[in-house]
Amino acid sequence: MPELCLSADSKSEDILPIAKMVHELFSLPVTMRSKNKRGVRLEKGKVVDNDYTGPVLEEVLIKNRVIHTIPDRGAYKGIPVVVAPIQDSEGNPVAAVGIVDVVCTIDLASVFGNYPQIVRQVEEKKGKKF
Repeated sequence: MPELCLSADSKSEDILPIAKMVHELFSLPVTMRSKNKRGVRLEKGKVVDNDYTGPVLEEVLIKNRVIHTIPDRGAYKGIPVVVAPIQDSEGNPVAAVGIVDVVCTIDLASVFGNYPQIVRQVEEKKGKKF
């Protein structure tokens, strides 16, 4: 039976299925690496680098926490990113995965300002009213 196994020593070909899944879910550029090996960078449905690391991936592996930032160097210099650790059962980082952070570029107040009204309209069409 096929299985995926992720460890601190996973190579780029080992982590590629997970990175592809994240890329396909969000349709955004994705980067991923294990703690001890360089990883992958995916954009527009393709692997553009299979020996990739970036400053934020490396920082997340050291700090073992999610980081939202705009890198000052690397492939995504000047572009907002969010990177999260993937932890083992004891909370130790074994890998990091990152995406371009489109949420920070959106004015959430204006997007969600109409949210209650939209919910009301949908519920009214279903015959329910608040």
